[in-house]
Amino acid sequence: MQLPAELQQSAQQAFTQLQETYSDFSQWSEQQQAQLKQVVAMSQFVKDALQKDEALFQSFPEMLTYTSREEHYRDRLASELESCAVEADGHRVLRRFRNREMAYIAWRDFLNDWTLDESLSHLSMLAEAMIFETYQWQYKACCQEWGTPCNSAGEAQSMLIIGMGKLGGGELNFSSDIDLIFTYPENGETQGARRSIANAQFFTRLGQRIIKALDQQTFDGFCYRVDMRLRPFGESGPLVMSYAALEDYYQEQGRDWERYAMVKARVMGREMYPEYQELRQMLRPFVFRRYIDFSAIQSLRRMKSMISSEVRRRGLGNNIKLGAGGIREVEFIAQVFQLIRGGREPSLRGRGLLETLEAINTLKLLDVKEVEHLQQAYRFLRRQENLLQAMADKQTQTLPDCQSEQLKLAFAMGFESWDAMLKQTEQHMLNVHHVFANLIGEEEDDEEADPIAKHFHELWDMAGREGVIAHILEHDLQVENPEEKQNVILQFKADLAKKTLGPRGREVLNRLMPKIFSAIYSNKDAEFGLPRVLHVLHRIVTRTTYLELLDEHPAALTQLVRLCTASPMISEQLGRYPILLDELLDPAHLYNPVPLESYKTELRDYLARIPEEDMEQQMEALRQFKQTCILRIAAADIAGVLPVMKVSDHLTYLAEAIVEAGINQAWQQMAAKYGERLTLKIAAAKALL
Repeated sequence: MQLPAELQQSAQQAFTQLQETYSDFSQWSEQQQAQLKQVVAMSQFVKDALQKDEALFQSFPEMLTYTSREEHYRDRLASELESCAVEADGHRVLRRFRNREMAYIAWRDFLNDWTLDESLSHLSMLAEAMIFETYQWQYKACCQEWGTPCNSAGEAQSMLIIGMGKLGGGELNFSSDIDLIFTYPENGETQGARRSIANAQFFTRLGQRIIKALDQQTFDGFCYRVDMRLRPFGESGPLVMSYAALEDYYQEQGRDWERYAMVKARVMGREMYPEYQELRQMLRPFVFRRYIDFSAIQSLRRMKSMISSEVRRRGLGNNIKLGAGGIREVEFIAQVFQLIRGGREPSLRGRGLLETLEAINTLKLLDVKEVEHLQQAYRFLRRQENLLQAMADKQTQTLPDCQSEQLKLAFAMGFESWDAMLKQTEQHMLNVHHVFANLIGEEEDDEEADPIAKHFHELWDMAGREGVIAHILEHDLQVENPEEKQNVILQFKADLAKKTLGPRGREVLNRLMPKIFSAIYSNKDAEFGLPRVLHVLHRIVTRTTYLELLDEHPAALTQLVRLCTASPMISEQLGRYPILLDELLDPAHLYNPVPLESYKTELRDYLARIPEEDMEQQMEALRQFKQTCILRIAAADIAGVLPVMKVSDHLTYLAEAIVEAGINQAWQQMAAKYGERLTLKIAAAKALL
């Protein structure tokens, strides 16, 4: 198919610019020059790569004589890095290697020389080669500085780099982030250097160097945006963890979305190593349950609802990844079957999506026509995504609005017009969404009648996304100073990541948080309530019983927000003494302090339940009585039930009752230790002083 007339001018212009840079085109055949015009008309990235790198321009025609290059990535890159003693030299080698190979892949894509499978394989193998060879290069350098990390038996330890998402599945797109997790087998110390350091410290430094080598922007560009947020505890967690720590985390705190992420996990460059097999065996029970796990459907439905909300908020209706019927819905469909049945069906444990769809078809879990629609749509949309990104090496999945960009994409996809391509795109996405809706459905949204309630759910679901929270606060909830409130929520979420919270506690918290936000923002003084209530939650979050109390008793939650909003002292007291939360259950009791003349009697009855000889429990009960009474006095003061003078009276009578009880306890303790007669003599002698 010939270039449309509208693109021929831009093709000639780009080609002329290359001719102005390089006068000698003798190594380019006529066919290659014709193809060059066609490719640079569609891809600014390829044109820039050739124009900036003379060595690449000269060697490119010879590169094009090979129909595949993936099998040589690691050897070639290792050879080039071997001579790089200076870090900056290695960074330059990595970036030029990346640009060279990506230009070659883009060339093949724009000329439709490869199938989608070949393209995705090259992109994934290139990323894996660059990650693993960077690791090898930096591991040697780190060993020279700090010694070789060893276990207790003196055996050298390696770091394993787990590729997540599309990288792990061998389906990386053209301009993608790479999601990584770093881990190592055993703790220990380095050997062979003047001063030993712990393995954890060694591998942390190594990990930092790898990220810098791949992610840092230099004159030559960058290699990949490295995202480490999928590691245990996210950004607040350690950069590197041992196998044992990794296993503990996933067994005790692993969340549903981490199960989904682990489905595609693959160790870079070390698939057949024994230490990898040990790691994979360790993680399998977390990812694939032995029983048929239908709870995965609800979790995926919730995730999809979050994505749909973000699509609406950001106006991403023409996004071929996140929109209805997009790539993400195909991925969710495959993951539903993997997570529900993968524990019993080994064929569903594959990392590749197309491989999984084939297994679904073989097991007859979906209608043959439905699987066919999913396969066709996925291939079409993934090719479209790759071409979109290869135009300018930008991470985008949104169809262009610019007419010239639309024409480039339509031509690259093999269509004569934008409308024809758009019609085909819409049909594929319609087919996917039909299967998705039948299988997973939309989340049952009890808040549909009240869109504000839905925003409170989104506020918690998106609580790790800076910018998104501020948008919800400002535009959906009309909150003043949204950035300030966003920082409070982000800090709470970061602090939460450091806590050990089991599956039950996390489930309760996820139900509770939207209710808390709703209660806070229904109060006119929400700016005070937010940090104070979150302070209390931070102190009690690992105690699931208290979370359940607030979740199951709306009145208690309402009182918590009301009192914390009004008083920082109450917020501090509730955080320090969570047992006081029980007092919130009965508002009539809470706002009705003990009568003045009854403090001594009430305290006496309170202490009577505890054996006199158990002095420790007696003292604890004394403290609890004081805190409970102060809470009730403060609550009555806030509610206006008690005038200021009466508040002072109550505090005075309470203090007198506690002092008297304390004296009695001291008397009992002294009498038990020295006898009553000697105690009387001591007291009498002190009275004379």
